[in-house]
Amino acid sequence: MEKRPISRQGFDNLIKELKDLRENQRPEILKVIEWARSLGDLSENADYSAAREKQRNIDKRIQFLESVIENAQVIDLDTLSGDRVIFGAKVLTEDEDGNKMECRILSDIESDGRKVISCTSPVGRALIGHCVGDTCMVKLPSGEKEFEIIDIKFKD
Repeated sequence: MEKRPISRQGFDNLIKELKDLRENQRPEILKVIEWARSLGDLSENADYSAAREKQRNIDKRIQFLESVIENAQVIDLDTLSGDRVIFGAKVLTEDEDGNKMECRILSDIESDGRKVISCTSPVGRALIGHCVGDTCMVKLPSGEKEFEIIDIKFKD
């Protein structure tokens, strides 16, 4: 599978979440399942059903995080610089209506859709590779929109 970029901080957060799921949340839910099982008839035991559902969700999240971590290409944002938009860049843009947007380009899993956008999103893909002064056309659900790149920074 292809390696996917992620910031060092984002990677560390995933490792921390995975550790918490494995060492705290999963053992705790297994105790709840065992307790609910001790109550008897499982067919009408809402506590047991809810605990099993939570266990399935925890297991799915663990599996997802393991996959992301295994396929991660960790990038130290402190080492980045340049005059082009790349993964990790903080970009200030202005659209044709004069609205300014400042965002950092990071991975899908780190994206919040506002201050941090995904490098694979339509806006992220359109901005990557451009310099200050360049304009980019972005295909959005609401139609095409033009953005001019005002500033590119790598350090906060």
